[in-house]
Amino acid sequence: MSDYVVRATAADGQILAFAADTSEMVEEARRRHQTTPVATAALGRTLTAAAMMACQMKGEKEELTIQIQGSGPIGRIIVVASGGEMVRGYVENPQIDLPLNEKGKLDVAGALGVGVMSITKDLGMREPYVGSTHLVSGEIAEDLAYYFTVSEQIPSAVALGVMVHPDQTVWTAGGYIFQMMPGASEEVADRLQEKVTQFMPMSHYLAQGHSPEDVLEDLLGEFGYHILDHVPTRFQCNCNRERVSSALMSIGKEELKSMIQEGEPIEMTCHFCNERYCFSVEDMKELLEKIRR
Repeated sequence: MSDYVVRATAADGQILAFAADTSEMVEEARRRHQTTPVATAALGRTLTAAAMMACQMKGEKEELTIQIQGSGPIGRIIVVASGGEMVRGYVENPQIDLPLNEKGKLDVAGALGVGVMSITKDLGMREPYVGSTHLVSGEIAEDLAYYFTVSEQIPSAVALGVMVHPDQTVWTAGGYIFQMMPGASEEVADRLQEKVTQFMPMSHYLAQGHSPEDVLEDLLGEFGYHILDHVPTRFQCNCNRERVSSALMSIGKEELKSMIQEGEPIEMTCHFCNERYCFSVEDMKELLEKIRR
């Protein structure tokens, strides 16, 4: 199996757990957006988080969106996941480059700056659920743990990691989310916090050849855990030529006429996957005819 999320419970249902390997997903995002290492880390952590969180969403039309808007040079990050199996996303400024931080790590916090994290859960109902919190560290994992605790009242431990090769391709990416369920004992919560605090960075752990199942064994083994399912996940966008054509038609007849009169083909690019769609003058004339019908 390539990239996947493992969903499990532990401590007789007191802990809900997710662990993921998303190395191929994050590399695909890096390739499509040509991100620098720090942008790859920021986007990769967010993609990984979304893949795990969306595993709780079962409907085909249900979507989860993570948006991070900070004051730093990377600008906005937007990631959308559909049921955990399809994840797409982008950073506003993929080419930013920053020196390593004081710990010798990629400076994701410096790239994000001060800002807000918003989570939108569209469950196909009349109004989507939207929650938001301010960034507490800019490292994304800590920010997400804070979001769960404050906005959803679910005490959580979150780890997200991305490691890149010297040639800037992705070596490893993955993470885990452990959440305390209602009625969980303080003893279990305290022991779990002790274990995750002492655990090595997730990217290093995966680089040693470990799997998401190994994460569960090493961190939850003493509590007793039960794997519920394995969910394959990948970077995949839902854009296509038909959707882009509809977007082009939505600009209106007059604007489309003006573009036709210029006599030059146009190219439209999807923000999420960087796929390019070319429309010739004849293509635009056909779209104009569709509007007139």
